[in-house]
Amino acid sequence: MTLAQFEQISNYAVASATGILALAFVAYVAQWGFARNVAPDRELVDAGTSTDGHSAPDRAGPVDRSDLAGGIGFSLTGLAWIILLLGVVARGLSAERVPWGNMYEFGCASTLVALTAYIVLVRVWEIDWVGPIITGSGTVVLGLSALVFVPPGPLVPALHSYWLVIHVLGAMIAGAAFLVGAAASVLYLVKARAERNTAPDDRTGFLWRIPSSAKIDQVAYRVHAFAFPIWTFAALIAGPIWAQYAWGRYWGWDPKEVWAFITWVVYAGYLHARATAGWRGKSAAILALVGFATFVFNFVGINLFVAGMHSYAK
Repeated sequence: MTLAQFEQISNYAVASATGILALAFVAYVAQWGFARNVAPDRELVDAGTSTDGHSAPDRAGPVDRSDLAGGIGFSLTGLAWIILLLGVVARGLSAERVPWGNMYEFGCASTLVALTAYIVLVRVWEIDWVGPIITGSGTVVLGLSALVFVPPGPLVPALHSYWLVIHVLGAMIAGAAFLVGAAASVLYLVKARAERNTAPDDRTGFLWRIPSSAKIDQVAYRVHAFAFPIWTFAALIAGPIWAQYAWGRYWGWDPKEVWAFITWVVYAGYLHARATAGWRGKSAAILALVGFATFVFNFVGINLFVAGMHSYAK
């Protein structure tokens, strides 16, 4: 196949993956919607029996539909992952290099990594409850990446290094984990508020079928604890080494370097507070979301509006 054919395959695959991921988001939202009148006791609902021993067919139906929608959402997410993988690989073949040399490619590749992390963690920790946030954000990233599309081509001289693979791949893995952690933090805030303000008899809907706020908080902490050392290596070790190779200095206070450090400081503060000050709950979740906001700004805001020496990343 020619390079142009690989490019065409990549473009079609990324566009298709975007559409399928959007459908997965709709299915996950439907999962939540179908369960709006479902009681939290899943076993009683599935049995079609209420607490007083009478049948409850009106509740069994919504649960069935909710589970079906969730299954469809996860299946569509897996399909989108396969097609996006094809698109990213084909992009690399068309450019004859690793497919993350600009914002468009980074958006596609980072979404692929985020979906990989989500699918793996669904199997390990059953975190399908963050499905709407993961698929929704993935759809947005892929859609916005299309706005900065550039044809595949050679890298600028500063990127001709194996550190491109190490530095950017590490940043994508950490970013995927940060996204999962941010999603868990958002749901923690919602669930914790509901636990405080909702009477036991009024606790119906999908929100009461997901883990408790304490367990969600624990998932968020574990994901961030995994991501932080990877971000430390990618941003503050591999990045400066690559800068020395490309520009002859390890650190130059370039805007992207500064914001990578700011992200590191915020997440370091989050983990330090959790480990030493015993932070739990709302304060920790908000700090985690601040960290994710700095990460997103570093990727989008700096590249589009500030740039500096990293202007080639557009």
